[in-house]
Amino acid sequence: MSETKPWLRHYPEEVAPTYEYPKHNLARLLVDSAQRYPDRPALYFMGKTLCYREVLDASYRFANVLKELGVCQGDRVSIMLPNCPSAIIAYFGTLMIGGIVVMTNPLYMERELVHQLSDSGAEVIVTLDLLFDRVQKAKTRTLIRHIIVTSIKDYLPFPKNVLYPIKMKKDGAKLDVAYGEGVYAFKKLLRETSRIPVCVEVDADTDIALLQYTGGTTGISKGVMLTHTNLIANTYQTSNWCYRIEKGGERFLGAIPCFHVFGLTVLLNQAMLQAGMLILIPKFDIDTILDTINKMKPTIFPGAPTMYIAIINHKRVKEVDISSINVCVSGSAPLPLEVQERFEELTGGKLIEGYGLTETSPVTHANPIWGYRKIGSIGIPLPDTSAKVVDVNSGEELPIGEIGELLIKGPQVMKGYWQREHETAMTIREGWLYTGDMGRMDEEGFFSIVDRKKDLIIAGGFNIYPREIEEVLFEHPAILEATVAGVPDEYRGETVKAFVVLKPGMTLTEKELELWCRERLAAFKVPRKVEFRQSLPKTMIGKVLRRQLLEEEKKT
Repeated sequence: MSETKPWLRHYPEEVAPTYEYPKHNLARLLVDSAQRYPDRPALYFMGKTLCYREVLDASYRFANVLKELGVCQGDRVSIMLPNCPSAIIAYFGTLMIGGIVVMTNPLYMERELVHQLSDSGAEVIVTLDLLFDRVQKAKTRTLIRHIIVTSIKDYLPFPKNVLYPIKMKKDGAKLDVAYGEGVYAFKKLLRETSRIPVCVEVDADTDIALLQYTGGTTGISKGVMLTHTNLIANTYQTSNWCYRIEKGGERFLGAIPCFHVFGLTVLLNQAMLQAGMLILIPKFDIDTILDTINKMKPTIFPGAPTMYIAIINHKRVKEVDISSINVCVSGSAPLPLEVQERFEELTGGKLIEGYGLTETSPVTHANPIWGYRKIGSIGIPLPDTSAKVVDVNSGEELPIGEIGELLIKGPQVMKGYWQREHETAMTIREGWLYTGDMGRMDEEGFFSIVDRKKDLIIAGGFNIYPREIEEVLFEHPAILEATVAGVPDEYRGETVKAFVVLKPGMTLTEKELELWCRERLAAFKVPRKVEFRQSLPKTMIGKVLRRQLLEEEKKT
């Protein structure tokens, strides 16, 4: 076994190479913990604490709300919320009736929203009062029939719940919602509905729990079908990796968004499995994070490198106590060595790098937390996960140390892409998921990612697909040609750079282009750098040589 899987010799004694994973509704993670620890704190949100019994009761109520609205098993429900109690309640309530959750990024603009809602066929969306206008504008071009509106103030303690709307209106935010005609208030619905327990039986291996949108190996955003088994297995895999976790005793810092699959699995699902307290942070603000760590003493802090960089470089880091943090799993982008060393020095805890994809629920690799690890590597495959490196052309497995495409097999590998059989067949072959990432395995079974086959840009932990941005650039009347690439950035890992050729006689400033993009794209996709050029390098058939532009970039 260790010859074909050399990484197994680096497994700690406490971690088995294989496990049995429960085959049930994903919502049972909450149901089981709430039955065992009803009075333990489940969620902490800006001063308000909800115990497991309260979260379970609200989730049952939300499930019954959906039933009353005619939502059936297999129907899609979009949740467009930041980290807040309503998001967790809507998530579990949807799963309880066998619905499919569509996690929707609250930063999405109208065009992105229309694509995702239309493609998924969602008829219900749960969103914030702050986002209502955007959703309402997109609604007519989708199948959405019901909009359920919540507010940050819904779960704030007194007097914050009274002061919040006053402050937001003073800041110019629009919180007015026209209720009626398919628009409902979240808290009102919960109050007026039944609290009868509901948690339907599912075929965990085939029934979809989550549609998580990603560009995958192409630029068009596709729905990744993750089954109940996929998500339960990955929750247990990551949980077993953190074998020193104390059931009912951990505090999870919810700084990464739960609408991102990394946050969903290693934060939300794992916190519920472990009956931990999930400390929800709706927006990453470094001062809020430091104050929260100092006050709430979280023990587990999954995040992206940008978060750890922000903390270690903050002037107040020495003034606050961050020593409660025992475990941090870093994902979404490469973790610099100096960041890892400095963060561990400040906290006394462990910060390890892992790897995964939306298509794998998402975690496939991680460095051992309390064992032998290799800095600069993504670590070794998790229990029940196989990985190999193959030649891009022949598909043959490559010898140790050679660079090729990374393939993954395991219970966390997606069912496929939603309504895209051809792309599914191209991505999953004979049970192996072709990641599109180029990597190598060393003689000890540790893997490293060296490049991406696809042109995906990962900036600050967000996946950004150049083609989508390029389409927005091409719509500008002054632009003749444009291409987008990820260029190195000390803070975000990568940042978006646009290379633009203008039409003869036309003018355009960087600021004007930024405003154009901001109206059409989520803020994290807007190019941070723009280079106006006379021409773009191309192949014989006219394809822009993005790699050549990046090479030129390195030389400057």
